[in-house]
Amino acid sequence: MSAISTPGGRMLIVAADQRNGMKAAMKDAPDGPDSISVAELAAAKADLLRYLGNNAPAILLDPEVALPAVVDDGVLARGTSLVVGMDASGYETVDGLRYARYVPGMTARRVRELGGDVAKMLWHIRPDRQGPDDRAAVEMRELVAACADEGLLLIVELLTYQLKGESEEEYAAKFPQLVADGAKLAVECGAKVLKLQYAGSAEGCAAVTAAAQGVPWAVLSAGVDHETFLGQVATAMANGAAGAMAGRSLWKDSLSVSPDLRKDYLTKRALPRLHELAEVVDGRK
Repeated sequence: MSAISTPGGRMLIVAADQRNGMKAAMKDAPDGPDSISVAELAAAKADLLRYLGNNAPAILLDPEVALPAVVDDGVLARGTSLVVGMDASGYETVDGLRYARYVPGMTARRVRELGGDVAKMLWHIRPDRQGPDDRAAVEMRELVAACADEGLLLIVELLTYQLKGESEEEYAAKFPQLVADGAKLAVECGAKVLKLQYAGSAEGCAAVTAAAQGVPWAVLSAGVDHETFLGQVATAMANGAAGAMAGRSLWKDSLSVSPDLRKDYLTKRALPRLHELAEVVDGRK
């Protein structure tokens, strides 16, 4: 935990494991985001680490584009810990439920080989439809054990979602309880650290904290704007959260296909936001 925490003992991780989402943020690509090559995306991730992530306790990166290059090339700073994302983009649907997929070849041992200090895996979850015998729960228990065998901390990320045929109003009414019940299920599967959606209110966050039963949880930014996320983090921290993992809220308007513009945007836009987020996480603002 100390490897991914501020000096004040609060989790703070820059999330940069997105692939398609990161391309979409590079709106100045001459022929559109889909024209961005793997090499161009890798260069953008390296700059994001160089000018932003290296100023945080830890950065979350993917093994498909960013790794192992940023480690091999010495871009990752000595004082910044590496969290390796194990989940592939997208998901498969079985009987109306979503199931995340691993990046091919990714195991706890491979995380170590890539230089990772911590692993992260995403599971889509509907705890009102999935219990401890569901495929997602079984996978969770297996990966928790595999990471423990490698001496790795595993961050369990949960995303709840709207089911087909479920109205927006129905889903919104269930959402806070789904986040809390998802946390409860993950803890029952052995999770030691959680990355969760903002539960919508102080009461929702307090319910998540109770459901987590002492397991630390970080709130994710889910693409909201920076000011909104600061408010969510402040509320979550005041009601038991242990930190934050921020991605697009920090950098979504700071990426460019131009290296010079990227450096300027990341330094002048994204980095001040990271410092501001750190103040909120540590209770200094």
